[in-house]
Amino acid sequence: MSDFYKDILTGVVFVTGLLGFVSGEFIISSTLFAAAAIASNVNLNRKRAHAGHMQCE
Repeated sequence: MSDFYKDILTGVVFVTGLLGFVSGEFIISSTLFAAAAIASNVNLNRKRAHAGHMQCE
């Protein structure tokens, strides 16, 4: 899956979480926000590692 599609999927999960929050589904929206945050961080770390910008100190 390309980075573009991963970013689109993360955005869709975030927007779905936002709509769930507005409609009152707080547990589901919290789970979707957490999934979007984890996916975003994983994608960002993979992009940095691929570009050679990871630093281990």
